[in-house]
Amino acid sequence: MDLDEQARQILRKNDKGGYTLPTHGLYPYQWNWDSAFAAWGFTTFDPDRGWTELETLMSGQWDDGMVPHILFHKVDPGYFPGPDVWQGRGPIPSSGISQPPIAASFMRKMLGMDPAGEPRARAMWPQLKRWHAWFMAWRLDEGAVCITHPWEAGRDNAPDWDAAMAGIDPTGVGEYTRRDTSHVDPAMRPTKYDYDRYIKLVQTGASVNWDHAKLKEINPFRVADPTMTFTLLRAQRDLLALGQKFGEDVSDIPDWIETLEKGAETLWNAELGAYDSRDVLTGKFNGIFSNASALCWYAGIDDARAMPAIERVMDAVEYGMASYDPAAEGFEPLRYWRGPTWPIMNYLVATGMEECGQTSMADRIRSDTARLMRLNGFSEYYDPHTGAPAGGATFTWTAAVWLGWARFDHEEARGVA
Repeated sequence: MDLDEQARQILRKNDKGGYTLPTHGLYPYQWNWDSAFAAWGFTTFDPDRGWTELETLMSGQWDDGMVPHILFHKVDPGYFPGPDVWQGRGPIPSSGISQPPIAASFMRKMLGMDPAGEPRARAMWPQLKRWHAWFMAWRLDEGAVCITHPWEAGRDNAPDWDAAMAGIDPTGVGEYTRRDTSHVDPAMRPTKYDYDRYIKLVQTGASVNWDHAKLKEINPFRVADPTMTFTLLRAQRDLLALGQKFGEDVSDIPDWIETLEKGAETLWNAELGAYDSRDVLTGKFNGIFSNASALCWYAGIDDARAMPAIERVMDAVEYGMASYDPAAEGFEPLRYWRGPTWPIMNYLVATGMEECGQTSMADRIRSDTARLMRLNGFSEYYDPHTGAPAGGATFTWTAAVWLGWARFDHEEARGVA
């Protein structure tokens, strides 16, 4: 069976009828940014199913505009923390935090692939705008977008969060049983030290019924994040283009874009020579180069200052872009966001570079990503030195990246075939 069909079968296998699991066992629900990738992947061979994926995601939107990072459509006792711990207040049982807002960007891409889906895209546009407005109202610091839980960034246990996590007192978290380490080698997953603090933050949010005004006052974790800032900036640009096409009121979106552009500059750490996360509570940079540092191009910021560090990190590994600087203390090539290369991040980074004219590096990242999949299938992530597959297997968003991007040669990947 060729890789195209293997990838399509993974999406079909993980399809629960309206929403897609990232992979069976390890992630038994609908995850927010995973779902945007899934929608795009389906659109390569079943556009109707792709649009349904986004519609199901948006059906979980809260009254205040937030779209949660997990929708618990059908309770699975094998996952912790579940809806009883989160106590979300949306129309569908959910978590109380969001995730990188890439849905508008993928909706625009899907519409280019399937113009017949325009009525469905038009119907979702106001929902997406409300979600973006929620970020602007509740998550900004000096124009950069903050996370209130490491899971909100999608890069769950990245070193970016270590300093802020150290300030969290996990006393009173209580006993709990993790399920993730029964599906994946514990050496690849966040530690108990991390997990205690993750759960403490969930309990903190639930204690105020996820009231964002109250949470802003009491939450011990608030970090301005490159992933969130750059993905929202990109999403605002795509929302604007779609709104203009649909004849919607877009009068406030240019101001949002300007605010985020200024916010992005507050994340530039001149000492590091890279975009960096910033602890809002202390005002200090975290001093971390990650693959999120390279998302500036995805946001439409062609920054020559950022390229030397990226070239150095790329040259230090064999495959794609490591999620953490291989030369830094604490680099672990197989532990989740502390070293592995992720096809989804490779795609976002390389796509942005391509659009900004950085074609040589974009082609290199795409080629590396394709080699990983040809050698080792569609895993969640890979060792950047050896290419060894790690994390969950038969992974939806990895299969989607193959179908929509990695399988093409460099000219096809640029859309000029």
